[in-house]
Amino acid sequence: MDLGLTNKIAMVGGASKGLGFAVARALAAEGAHVSIAARDEDAIERAAATINAGTGGRALAVVADLSKADAITRWHAATIDRFGGVDLLFANTGGPPAGTALSFDDMAWHGAFELLLLSVIRTVRLVVPSMRERGGGAILVGTSSTVKEPFPNLALSNVMRAGVTSLVKTLSLELAPDQIRVNTLLPGRISTDRLAHLDEIHAAKAGINLAEQQKRGAAAIPLGRYGTPDDFGRAGAFLLSDAASYITGAAVQVDGGLIKGLL
Repeated sequence: MDLGLTNKIAMVGGASKGLGFAVARALAAEGAHVSIAARDEDAIERAAATINAGTGGRALAVVADLSKADAITRWHAATIDRFGGVDLLFANTGGPPAGTALSFDDMAWHGAFELLLLSVIRTVRLVVPSMRERGGGAILVGTSSTVKEPFPNLALSNVMRAGVTSLVKTLSLELAPDQIRVNTLLPGRISTDRLAHLDEIHAAKAGINLAEQQKRGAAAIPLGRYGTPDDFGRAGAFLLSDAASYITGAAVQVDGGLIKGLL
């Protein structure tokens, strides 16, 4: 199947590693040019070098803290300067700290709002004019399976990502006349540094080692394993591609069957 991504221009957030990197690499492998951003300069430069080594130079690395408006503006400007426009966006950041709802003060809640929700609004606001000029586009937002089934000790993520899901549904309706599709992609237990950190927390609480916690985690998944970043990245590339041209306003799970609900 031709995904129709050749020479498309994509902005991919949180792409120095993990899920963002997986989506960027999958897009570049399909012929897209990718502008990737993250806070860590060395890490984002390494990520771009890895992508370029495998795809012939299709990645631009930009250092940006995506919880900050000025950083998002600089990232967008660098993308336009290098590539001339934007066709695709994968709005993605790292996750907020783990903890219970009442354990966080106002500053923590505000920080999670800026990181997870306001970052999406700010980035979408910048890319939509270019997408309109180019006749359409696709926006994909990374959330979490917690939007369908809140997880213990992830209060900030549970609440803010549910708001992001509502935002995406709203945007999908508002932007459909411009032929701009907007969807969310929900990872379950994907083998990333973030999941390893959460597993370490859960293992400590249960009084078991990390390997046992990971064994228990995999056993709760119908497919019997954690997902790989590439499992997620390929799904992201599909949803951003012309092959998914009639999908908008959807929340797609990549979770091995972990969430049991019908919707």
